[in-house]
Amino acid sequence: MAQQQDGAVGPWTVRVYQPADNAAVNRLYEEGLLLGQIDPHDTAADIDNIQEAYFGDARDCFWVAHAQGQVIGTIGVAHEVEHIAEVRRLRVDKAWQQNTVATDLIKAALWHCRYKGYLKVVFASRFERNATMDLFHRLGFHYTRARNVFDKELLEFYLDLYQQRKQEP
Repeated sequence: MAQQQDGAVGPWTVRVYQPADNAAVNRLYEEGLLLGQIDPHDTAADIDNIQEAYFGDARDCFWVAHAQGQVIGTIGVAHEVEHIAEVRRLRVDKAWQQNTVATDLIKAALWHCRYKGYLKVVFASRFERNATMDLFHRLGFHYTRARNVFDKELLEFYLDLYQQRKQEP
């Protein structure tokens, strides 16, 4: 079985990050800054060195959504503690946000988390409240709380993969 899920999911593909994707990943990160979706004190250390941040440990990974010759979305998974994964850096190009690119990126990350044996996944988002709540609810996440961080609302969610395993036939 593969370490990560790659493949076509729409008119785009979700695949593991490659160093050639770096400029596009940085562009999506910076667009998030301009839209106020990223904490102004975010150092972007992981974005500056994706290889080390997301590929130094087999439990971590970083993916891109790719369409029409360009990177249109990103997502990463990093371990917090032994059995808890954090989903990070979900970004989708503005021109593709009305599609299911974000959903497909999250599904790839969740597949990886299940395969790697994580028991819980956490995610924090600064994106528009209603769309974020709807998306994460559909994917089985539970809303934890909202916090005000640097005058922006930060929504926190978790998904208990252990409970999902117990419910599967």
